[in-house]
Amino acid sequence: MGEKKYQEKSDDRLRRQMEFALEIDKEKNVFRQTHLSGKGRNENDAEHAWHMAIMAYLLKEYANEPIDISRVMIMCLIHDIVEIDAGDTYAYDSAGLATQKEREDAAKERIFSLLPDDQKAELIALFDEFEENNTPEAKFAHSMDNLQPLMLNDSNDGGDWREHQVTREQVYGRQSRTREGSERLYELTDMVLRKHIEKGNIL
Repeated sequence: MGEKKYQEKSDDRLRRQMEFALEIDKEKNVFRQTHLSGKGRNENDAEHAWHMAIMAYLLKEYANEPIDISRVMIMCLIHDIVEIDAGDTYAYDSAGLATQKEREDAAKERIFSLLPDDQKAELIALFDEFEENNTPEAKFAHSMDNLQPLMLNDSNDGGDWREHQVTREQVYGRQSRTREGSERLYELTDMVLRKHIEKGNIL
């Protein structure tokens, strides 16, 4: 009898893990304002998260402080899962940003509650750490969150900045988080932004 109960408990855990794994497939249907390189289609959230995680591993030597790269990569991979429910909020959409936290908190509770309780607590803690942006890992993950779309936009001659008429104040305001995670990558960011300001792609 005890063995049967254990098996049922084990099966329920696996069922919940697989349910979560299938649910996050929906992240592939959440499209961002950023376009793929080569002036391609809009990027989706899953592509953005994957790209950030790989970049974090490749660029870890430029972090301002010693980091646990595995924690950074998981933050990168999960930070936008809530947008399955909450939708993507463009970085320079002031109206959307005003309601973003409320929408994302509700989504966080629903989606991570699909998991077994221990994994729910673990991933919510990592998600919250990213949002609070106080640890070296969170700061470096935010650097990736800024650098990845900047790289794509630069490769597309600043098309997304032009389309949304983004100002230098907006861009530098957001990119301040890059500096918190990596001074070296902020230097690269600044160089890219100056180039696009000179070209008139950023107002």
